[in-house]
Formats: sequence, C-alpha cells, structure tokens
Amino acid sequence: MTEPAEDLVDPAVRADERDLEASLRPKRLEEFVGQAKVREQLQVVLESALRRNRPPDHVLLSGPPGLGKTSLAMIIAAELGAPIRVTSGPAIERAGDLAALLTSLNDGEVLFIDEIHRIARPAEELLYMAMEDFRVDVIVGKGPGATAIPLELAPFTLVGATNRAGLLTGPLRDRFGFTGHMDFYDAPDLDRVLRRSAELLGVALQPDGAAEIASRSRGTPRIANRLLRRVRDYAEVRADGIVSEEVARAALAVYDVDELGLDRLDRAVLDALVRRFGGGPVGVGTLAVAVGEEVDTVEEVAEPFLVRAGLLARTPRGRVATPAAWHHLGLAAPPGPAGSPDGPTLFDA
Repeated sequence: MTEPAEDLVDPAVRADERDLEASLRPKRLEEFVGQAKVREQLQVVLESALRRNRPPDHVLLSGPPGLGKTSLAMIIAAELGAPIRVTSGPAIERAGDLAALLTSLNDGEVLFIDEIHRIARPAEELLYMAMEDFRVDVIVGKGPGATAIPLELAPFTLVGATNRAGLLTGPLRDRFGFTGHMDFYDAPDLDRVLRRSAELLGVALQPDGAAEIASRSRGTPRIANRLLRRVRDYAEVRADGIVSEEVARAALAVYDVDELGLDRLDRAVLDALVRRFGGGPVGVGTLAVAVGEEVDTVEEVAEPFLVRAGLLARTPRGRVATPAAWHHLGLAAPPGPAGSPDGPTLFDA
C-alpha cells in the first residue's frame, strides 16, 4: 500500500518550513515595513517609557485586517523587553475571566486583546478601572450579602486591536493613551514586504514578479505573503523555481486571483450584480442569496475591497455596479450614472 505523500516528508523539513513562515513577522520596529507615521509615533511613546522606566500608555491599533496590528503588538513587547499575553475579545465572555487574566499579569507585562470591540460588556466595564487605576473589584457572593473585594494589579500595558473602531464604546476608547490607525499599503511598500519575505523563505523573486504579486495584493501584507507562498509553490512545480512576472501571472490565474486582486467571491458578487440584476440597485440580502453566501460574508469579506476599488457603490436603494465594474467584466455600461433614477433597476424589464 502506497504511503500518503505527507508521510514521505521529513517532519524536520515541515517544522523548518513552519519556522520560516513564522519568521515573516518583523521582530523589531525598524524591521516593520510601511505605516511610517504610526511607527514614528510608537517609537516616541516606547522610547519615552523606557527612559522613565515605566510602562507606556495603553495602545489601541485600528485598521482593516492583515495590515500588521498583531505584529505591532508583539513588537511593542519586544521593544519593551517584556513578556506578552495574547487573547481576544470573543474569548472574554465574563468579567471573572478578565479578572483572572489581569491578576495573573506581572509588572510591566503586555496584554494584547485582539478584536477588542467584541469583548463582553461586563468585562469591558471591569477593564475601565484596571486600565486607569490598575485595580479590579471582585464581587463575592450574591444578593444583599455580596461583597466587593478590591485587588491591586501590577502595572501593565494593554494593546487592543480592532478592525471595527466604530463599535468601540466611548469610555473604552478614551482610556487608551495612544491610538494608531493603520492604512492600506501602497505598491512600493508591498514590494519591500515581498522582497523581505522572499529572502526569508529562500524564494528567487525577480523585481517584475514582485511587482505583479504586489499589484494583486489589495494593499495588504498578509495577502501579499500568502500569494507569494502560492506563487512559490507553482514556480517549484511547474517552472524553474524563479518567480518572474510571467510565472506569477500563470500561478495567480491558477489560484483565481485576477489582475485587480479579485478572487472567486468578489467576481461572483460583481457578476451577479451586473448580469442578473442589471447593475442594481439590489439589496445585499438578495445579492448574498444569488452568490450562495451569508450576508455577513458578502458585507465584510467582498464588499470593502469592491467599494475601495471603485467597482461597487453602496446607495440608499441598494448595491450598484459602477461603470468600472462593467468594464472589468468586459461589458458595456448602460447609460446614466450608477445608482441614478435614469439607470437600470432590479425591476426594469
């Protein structure tokens, strides 16, 4: 009986590959590519804290997924020479869960809460006092006999990350001493990210190949690194191992990533909007049913990039395809501005 292919691979080789891919995260602020303004601001905050020998103010990092918020949280701990404790908002369901976590922190430790906007409200209210006064009140007992026991906390630094800053309550947002908003990357910064990752992974990446991958990465380093690994696989299996522009184009065609960075779901949404509903306007629920996905998936995964790329518009009447969307699909846009009363609607014959 033939052994599975993965059993033929040396486990040490697989472990080494995982270590290489984990090493793509920058370890120090000077290694972090892009986000120049946030890096400069953070450098000042951290250097000031080190000179005063005190933990820095609590840090809030906001911005779309994949831009390096988690990497920056780990860099903050590394720059401070402090350990980091990592958790997420959805994992903290009760105030007691947060109290147990906070009381276990050591002096100067960094607590990183990803998706902090999803933390439970009772836990969030407990966090207010912990952030300001480094103290929590633990309630013992129930009813009239309940007693609040104050517990002192070791000074710590909270780093919160969110891609939905608007969902943060005002009292929580105001307790962060530093807020950094991260923007999408431009092509030169993505090119630097890819060249650094290629060097760490041992990939022979040519400049034109890096430019091709960067142009399809949606301004997001996480996507750029993912595409680089898939192009590397293609180059090793179907080419000479060198990632050129031609190889990158062929590889990304195999993985259904087009020249704008649209994937299968993005094109399905555009295709349904244009071909089935005449360009809209159409409700997002109807659109989600048409592509066989959940409404949240369409709204949170596909729509943000389609809107940013100028291919889709959100209007009070529903989603509308822009002329650029028709052009991208190789079709002629109908007369009239997108979403106007003169344009096509779902109910036109």
